[in-house]
Amino acid sequence: MPGENDANPDAAGEQAPEAEASDAAPRSRGARTASGADTTGADASDPQRPSDHFDSAPASGVVSPKLGVVGWLRWAWRQLTSMRTALVLLLLLAVAAVPGSLFPQRSADPNGVTQYQADHPDLFPLLESVQMFDVYHSAWFSAIYILLFISLVGCILPRTKHHLKALRSRPPRTPVRLGRLADHRATTAHVDADEAIAAATKQLKASGYRVERYDTDAVGSRPAVKSVSAERGYLRETGNLVFHAALVGVLIAVGIGGTLKYTGQRVVIEGTTFVNTLLDYSSMNRGQFVSEDALEPYAMTLDSFDVTYQPPGSNAMSQAGDFAANVTITHPGEEPEPGVVKVNEPLQVGHDSIYLLGNGYAPTVTIRDADGEVVYEDSVAFLPSGDAQMTSQGVIKVADGLPEQLGLVGFFYPTVAELTTGAYASQYGDLLNPLLTLDVYAGDLGIDDGTPRNVYALDTDGMDKLTGRDTDRESIELAPGDTADLPNGMGTITFEDETPEGADDSIGMTESVKRFASLQVHHDASAPWVLLFAVLAVLGLLTALFVPRRRMWVKATEGADGVELEYAGLARGEDPTLRAAVDQLADKHLASLGVEEHPPTR
Repeated sequence: MPGENDANPDAAGEQAPEAEASDAAPRSRGARTASGADTTGADASDPQRPSDHFDSAPASGVVSPKLGVVGWLRWAWRQLTSMRTALVLLLLLAVAAVPGSLFPQRSADPNGVTQYQADHPDLFPLLESVQMFDVYHSAWFSAIYILLFISLVGCILPRTKHHLKALRSRPPRTPVRLGRLADHRATTAHVDADEAIAAATKQLKASGYRVERYDTDAVGSRPAVKSVSAERGYLRETGNLVFHAALVGVLIAVGIGGTLKYTGQRVVIEGTTFVNTLLDYSSMNRGQFVSEDALEPYAMTLDSFDVTYQPPGSNAMSQAGDFAANVTITHPGEEPEPGVVKVNEPLQVGHDSIYLLGNGYAPTVTIRDADGEVVYEDSVAFLPSGDAQMTSQGVIKVADGLPEQLGLVGFFYPTVAELTTGAYASQYGDLLNPLLTLDVYAGDLGIDDGTPRNVYALDTDGMDKLTGRDTDRESIELAPGDTADLPNGMGTITFEDETPEGADDSIGMTESVKRFASLQVHHDASAPWVLLFAVLAVLGLLTALFVPRRRMWVKATEGADGVELEYAGLARGEDPTLRAAVDQLADKHLASLGVEEHPPTR
């Protein structure tokens, strides 16, 4: 993380004074150690150490102090709240989220979990024991999430306290020997020292520095010294703290928002109405605190679904150019309002966002028994197989009204064409020559025992195939308006023609089959907060990376040949522009004093 070493903002400015203190300390080779031993005769190349220095003690005499319970707890807290640990936990959280996309989750796809158990009976108990089907609610994922939160908070609070204290502190005193700094410049001029430092102070203030005057009078042979100490760049640490605080904000917003958001999917067929209740969703993923009455009350009717296709014979034949689900939204006690849902253009209904996920055809099928009584009538969504020609597959399940339960597996071809092999294929996505083919299975559908079943798939185990390949009867083939007999005299099946009465004959069969739209309703009140904290994190990071932390000094020392003006700078970390900043400060200051330097000295 940027700025980790910025926790001690005064360290850089104290380097030069500390060097002065070390220079002032006397160095005597003929000295005695703390134990009184005379070291005068010792080799001058040997460093002189106190008798209790750890290098002077025998190896066997080194005893590490015992930390104790409090010491170990303090050590563990420091490790947890270090920036290195926060980075590791952040990476670990990203890795821990991966299984959530590899395995079906109970909160989002309970049927998928049931199917996974049926497909992998030996592996399922092991994955279940480590909560792979409830990753985002698992104990281990929550532990990583909470530890990351504690680590960031424990890192931010003390640094914020120290930063606020540093903001109120004065700039450090001017070092005695500025010439020891790498970025230093000096010149001698005949100017008034006090006026020179006053001009430098004004110049530094105008550049955004905090300034402090440090003047000393002449004492004995020591000349009078006027100086100004300036510093800026505390915004760097502020940006660093904003970045980390914004990460905490993202964690809080995601954590709280995840318990209050919901995402549901629903397949809506033209002419049908969807009510925003839990029971009317095909699948629903909701947070822990989303109650049944938390959903915003409204109804949505799919009036029509419009698709434009590139015409036959063109290079992009059958490719869809635009999708539009035309809907009507009705709130209780209010007038209906029209709306349109397009790809990447969600419709806002209250606090819900409605997205268009997919579309397809929904043939309307009517099944009658041997006496002509209707036992089944519905528009069934056939899912596209993925080609641009909209070849689709669907399942019809008839549980009651016939001697046996029936399952029909079918293919729908919007514009059918027969291949040289005798198989059918669709050659265009629009309804120019639609055809529905069905294979009939009789037996137990497996829905009487309460086991969840996929409405778009048919488990044919334990069922008898009555039509199609490997039987003595051809598959049922129906165009819109056609009726065919079911096997074994069970009744008839009709593919209804949905073309509106009085429709223009020139449109042909293009309105003979209903379409469906796959919609997703998403509600997440935390999204604006997550966006806000994400923007703050980016701004804080950019500030921490690009705002330089600098200290600058200008000193005027009165001498016999005039006033010696010194300019020096010190940066926290690497700052390749510091030398240029010192030169710019000196050039501008000397120009304001009317002094020309030929050439500048360092």
